[in-house]
Amino acid sequence: MFTVDQIEQAHSKVKSGADFPKYIAEIRQMGVTAFEIWVKDGHTIYFGEDGFQAKSLPQYDALVINDECDRKRFIHYLKIHQQGQTDFYTFCYHCAETGIEKWFVSLDDMLCFYFDKASIEVLEERIPH
Repeated sequence: MFTVDQIEQAHSKVKSGADFPKYIAEIRQMGVTAFEIWVKDGHTIYFGEDGFQAKSLPQYDALVINDECDRKRFIHYLKIHQQGQTDFYTFCYHCAETGIEKWFVSLDDMLCFYFDKASIEVLEERIPH
């Protein structure tokens, strides 16, 4: 199975949201079936076959997640991130600012789901590949 170190090595090649599809393809080849990123501190739980899980350490000091979700502004920040205008930390900061607590990526379905603090789905999008 995969290790967090292997995944982080692949992630180190990601400079912006524009690099995300290549990263997804690489970790999928490692055996990652899904992952969940927590905006508060950037830690990620990676899922593999037969219930395998690996969890990363926090990636930055804790952010405060806004209690109110601003879906429209979040979608704006997501679009500029996907165009390569922001890095990972800036995107996470924008998520916290707009009330996004986490996102879950299913590599089997090639879908990404964003959730607010009440675990309500704010947005579902297809991952380009």
